[in-house]
Amino acid sequence: MDRIKQIAYIPLFHGLSQEYLQDLSTIAIEQVVKRGEGIFSEGDEGKGFYVVISGRVKIFKLSLEGKEQILHIFGQGEPFGEVPVFAGTPFPANAEALEKTRLFYFPREAFVDLIRKTPSLALNMLAVLSHRLHQFTALVEDLSLKEVPGRLAAYLFYLSYKQKGNDDLALEITKVQLASLLGTIPETLSRILSKMTKEGIISADTHGRIRIVDRETLGKLAQGEIRLSQSNF
Repeated sequence: MDRIKQIAYIPLFHGLSQEYLQDLSTIAIEQVVKRGEGIFSEGDEGKGFYVVISGRVKIFKLSLEGKEQILHIFGQGEPFGEVPVFAGTPFPANAEALEKTRLFYFPREAFVDLIRKTPSLALNMLAVLSHRLHQFTALVEDLSLKEVPGRLAAYLFYLSYKQKGNDDLALEITKVQLASLLGTIPETLSRILSKMTKEGIISADTHGRIRIVDRETLGKLAQGEIRLSQSNF
């Protein structure tokens, strides 16, 4: 697939004319990042943003003690590091490839020049940023107000939505990474998964797949309407 077609498939650039897709293909810089390789670090100067073409990237912060908190995991077609394009600020977190990942990098100055030419590109960007703000607001709410079982239930619903409403879910990340994303530790996550399995809410195998068995109860857990019986998480 040629570069213009690849850019046209990126949701951020949906609806743009062939002329602007051509302009974007001219400024896009292709990068291939190995598994475990850093893309940028917190505090680095934000000179541009990235879009995942294939592979996955985790965005995370490190505490003073070195504990990792995953904020988000981005996959095919998703942009990240885009705030500096408008704010001119350093990157607020770290980015690392979870697997071999192919990226398009869009330099800030060249991209801003294109925005001046086409307001529709700015509107697309605003929509993405608004959606991202909503996601992080939900993340803060989950981490601060919900117990871990509720966070896990909400994540499973998010994963089901992402995988076209399927009840058979592929986790896509390790349980260690999922625990970090949920703000807990792997041992606690394993206990919760076992408890939810025993109560018939989900079933899980050893290959990173989870099936939603009782969607109604899972939804109540996600909304905080019920708690796992005798849970101490």
